[in-house]
Amino acid sequence: MSGLGVRAGERVVLVWGLPSSLEALKELAQSVEAAGSGVRVSLENVDRLLLSSHAPSSCDLVLSGLVPGSALIHSSEILAEIARIMKPGGRLILAEPVTTTDNDSKLKTAGKLLSALKLSGLVDVLEVKNEPVNAEETASVKEVTGYQGNSLSRVQMSASKPNFEVGSSTQLKLSFGKKATQSEKPALDPNAAKMWTLSANDIDDDDVDLLDSDALLDAEDLRKPDPASLKATSCGDGAGQKKKACKNCSCGLAEELEQESKNIKKNIKKDTQPKSACGSCYLGDAFRCASCPYMGMPAFKPGEKILLQENQLNDA
Repeated sequence: MSGLGVRAGERVVLVWGLPSSLEALKELAQSVEAAGSGVRVSLENVDRLLLSSHAPSSCDLVLSGLVPGSALIHSSEILAEIARIMKPGGRLILAEPVTTTDNDSKLKTAGKLLSALKLSGLVDVLEVKNEPVNAEETASVKEVTGYQGNSLSRVQMSASKPNFEVGSSTQLKLSFGKKATQSEKPALDPNAAKMWTLSANDIDDDDVDLLDSDALLDAEDLRKPDPASLKATSCGDGAGQKKKACKNCSCGLAEELEQESKNIKKNIKKDTQPKSACGSCYLGDAFRCASCPYMGMPAFKPGEKILLQENQLNDA
């Protein structure tokens, strides 16, 4: 079994399935045990592999589908279980009947089998051998899978498990290189540096084109916009309802409504001032009527604002 790479002291799991003969299985197991001293072989039927009690990362080598006359088809669940029981750095050698056409759902092509091994988490996947099957093996494959085509071959592939445990972690050592010194900076082209350099002397140079910032704005940009055009279309909407500024109003409607509110309050306050019935209140008590609210107050100039106390308004 030198071609399978069995080493002394390794634990090997031999996966088999019908219609392999028991004699061929026994012969393969004995040859694996004789490959090296201390080799331990466990036989697992493919239909019972998912129910086995193998601990994770417990075997060094998995041989699957290598029994002569085998028609073992590896599903994604079987490949994932094989990857689970393999030790980090463990190896897998499997054989499986494949078809050369991509129109059969039960058999894979060699390319799909290679992809399935990679998707199960294995690396270094290689196609070791691809050979036609004999009539007896073809009959076994058709019996097991119901395949009706004639483009069968038997492919053997090898793969390995990454040299780390799933879920393991390690500390990364980050080394930051020294900052580049001034001498390590690339030399600048003098012509390029001069192109991007502007000094005070270049202002009077006719060869230097200076752009006037005022020329960037035309007459349309300087025109004052219409305040009505700055208002949002939805701001103050509501037919027949009181205008209301929207939240976070930025078009000026909120300030406009606030000023209107102040003006209304101011007009109401003016309306509360008493109005003279005779028009002689400003002349003094000698000219005021008996019910004048300004009675007892000194004379004042016409139009002068006079604030009355609240008790005087009530008495009037």
